[in-house]
Amino acid sequence: MFQSVQNGRIKMVFILVVVIFILIVLRVFYIQVIEYEKLNTLAENLWSRNLPVQADRGKILDRNGKVIAGNETTSTLVLIPNQIKNKEEVAKSLSEILGVSYEEMLKHVSKRTSIERVHPEGRDLSYEVADKINSYGYDGVYLLKETKRYYKYDDLLAHVIGYVGIDNQGLSGLELLYDKYLTGTDGSIKYFSDGKGNKLSMPEVYVAPQSGMNINLTIDLDLQLVLENELNNAAKKYNAEGAIGIVMNPNTGEVMAMSSRPTFSPINYQNYSVETINRNLAIWSSFEPGSTFKILTLTAAINEGVVNVFEDTYYDSGHINVSGSNLHCWKTEGHGTQTYVQVVENSCNPGFVVLGQKLGKERLFEYIDRFGFGSKTGIDLNGESNGIIFDLDRVGPLELATTAFGQGVSVTAIQQVNAVSTIINGGNMYTPYIVSSISEDETGIIIEEFKPKLKKENVIKKETSELVKYVLESVVANGSGHHAYIEGYRVGGKTGTAQKVGSDGHYMVGNYILSFMGFIPANDPQFVVYIAVDGAKGVTQYGGTVSAPIAGSVMKSLINLYDIKSDPEGMPRAYMWYETKYVTVPDVINMSKKDAVQALVGFQVEYSGSGDNVVSVSPSPGSRVKEGSIVKLMLN
Repeated sequence: MFQSVQNGRIKMVFILVVVIFILIVLRVFYIQVIEYEKLNTLAENLWSRNLPVQADRGKILDRNGKVIAGNETTSTLVLIPNQIKNKEEVAKSLSEILGVSYEEMLKHVSKRTSIERVHPEGRDLSYEVADKINSYGYDGVYLLKETKRYYKYDDLLAHVIGYVGIDNQGLSGLELLYDKYLTGTDGSIKYFSDGKGNKLSMPEVYVAPQSGMNINLTIDLDLQLVLENELNNAAKKYNAEGAIGIVMNPNTGEVMAMSSRPTFSPINYQNYSVETINRNLAIWSSFEPGSTFKILTLTAAINEGVVNVFEDTYYDSGHINVSGSNLHCWKTEGHGTQTYVQVVENSCNPGFVVLGQKLGKERLFEYIDRFGFGSKTGIDLNGESNGIIFDLDRVGPLELATTAFGQGVSVTAIQQVNAVSTIINGGNMYTPYIVSSISEDETGIIIEEFKPKLKKENVIKKETSELVKYVLESVVANGSGHHAYIEGYRVGGKTGTAQKVGSDGHYMVGNYILSFMGFIPANDPQFVVYIAVDGAKGVTQYGGTVSAPIAGSVMKSLINLYDIKSDPEGMPRAYMWYETKYVTVPDVINMSKKDAVQALVGFQVEYSGSGDNVVSVSPSPGSRVKEGSIVKLMLN
């Protein structure tokens, strides 16, 4: 019996040992197979250290793929203090190379931390400095790739693009608005060390960084360069306090160019005031528009049928009395009897007062609201202003009169451009925009695309739009906008001269915002150009004198850049006595010599050949040449 009990115990012990062995095997299997990845990762995390490798920030490109904001590669100094054997020697060498004190560098190499980034002395290192550091081959001293934002054209489009901080984070403009797209995913160099920080003999692992997305703009870089140059010249020539320029496609809302003065260098943004770097005057600054606002009053009057611009007349004595106040025309003695086309050509304030009275305050202010004044356009930029418009219940006869010619209201440049675009494109209002798409850097694949956004349809009748375009073409050909006239091309526009309001609420003496709103071609507008110069000095204070020529230069560049064809159907220019007159070469081919000479009165005629009939003409018929130019006839 004792033997039997003993055998039973042995069996139980054996079974227990077997069970324990099986459990151990299962546990080992679970650890080695099922939990291997998890435990291996935990072990690696205990041993591994990551040295960050900065990703490239996404580029900002113009509509043709040209880089406006890119990156340049630099190096940054990173230390692993526990791996540095001779700290005094390393500190001495690095202090000499970087030009910092030995004591300061010794603090870095002796710091009780796993990874020490030398900041700011070790950031943005040049290749020469990086090579010197690398030549020593010190353990624990690493040079890592770092990218620095690079603005190839310095202050070009500065207020739109914005700027980034030292760690490549967007701080203003598109750099801030689209920071989550532009910011890439950093990579790393993974190495392994023991608990004391000593590097283990295990291979390093490189994880490549992923670049940020590219932002593609509606901006045309070549056109932007033209606009920037024109504003620079204007600011210098007139010692101006400020300037604004916008070029937009009226049929889509695409902003082709935008700039303002004063501007700043994004790379050196620390050297400028907060006001300068954060105020994009093209969308932020609101001011009395002056006579460019008359385009709206004219449009409302035509659309409501309260005026026939060809047949109705107005007699201008030089002023008009409204509620006991005399509102003056710029021409003291007045213009006399005018059609309303001439009222617009002459930018006659009293004539527009009458148009405002014909409309009445309810209708005029309904059109002001209809065209978006008093509210943001919705452009995809931060910092846009609403402007200031009278409350209707506070509008009396005097406020109605001054509003009709652009005084007493406060609007932004982008609001004016958007309103005029709506007027001349047939009556459709689009939301202005400046970002066309977001794409991957390496593949170019578009991940998000922005199309023209129709905000309002049929704001005015198409017939109204056609008539307003005709009248504004006449302003450039025959009126105050003649300095924007381009021979052989159809240009429409309106000048503006707005007296500025001082901090005391009173109008400033001799201080104006001089502007011009133009478009080309006048019969089928593809581009709207707005120029405003603030506080021009040493020049006659008229928008037609200062801003119209600048807009004309920009439109001449548009002709070249976009191959706009000349149009002989445009209005001939009414020349001043002191201006060079251009005339059209008549078609005299196949005429007799005698008839051709009669048709070419005013030209200097030269002949080649001895026949009686004209077979060719140089310059060719239809060309625009200076009056009195030589015309050569080839006879048969």
